[in-house]
Amino acid sequence: MGRQVLVLNQNYEPLLVCNARRALVLLFLGKAEVVENSSHFAASIRRRFILPSVVRLGSFIRKPRLEVKLSKQNILRRDRHVCQYCGTSQGPLTIDHLVPKSLGGDDTWDNLVCACTVCNNKKANRSLKQSRMTLIKKPRRPHYFSFIQYSIHNPDDNWKPYLFLGKP
Repeated sequence: MGRQVLVLNQNYEPLLVCNARRALVLLFLGKAEVVENSSHFAASIRRRFILPSVVRLGSFIRKPRLEVKLSKQNILRRDRHVCQYCGTSQGPLTIDHLVPKSLGGDDTWDNLVCACTVCNNKKANRSLKQSRMTLIKKPRRPHYFSFIQYSIHNPDDNWKPYLFLGKP
């Protein structure tokens, strides 16, 4: 039962991903309902169960608004592993400060972008204006929900409408 199940809050907002065993427990306790079934089964001595793909909780779970932690990996995820200067995803990618630390730049979501080594070396220790380089997309702090969308690499097709990733 290593299958993953998307758990939705009562209002259909994605809440978390759990294993199929936990989802079945939620269903049997009456705490959740099946929204989408998978094509997989689990069997007991007496019964065969269709494993859910998406379940919705029966009561609303209040959760604090989560912040995405600033890290090299999360900058790469936010920029989808694409150089924000030339658009390549080839070769080693680095993190570049738009305003270099030596010129007073900080480690913030708005000042860090994914850059290929060629562009990072070309920009060097200069600001965007000084280097006469332009960005493909202005960097910003990602919203937690949108970050979940592009952090899930191979979502089950049944999950896509609930993660706003298109039709299954």
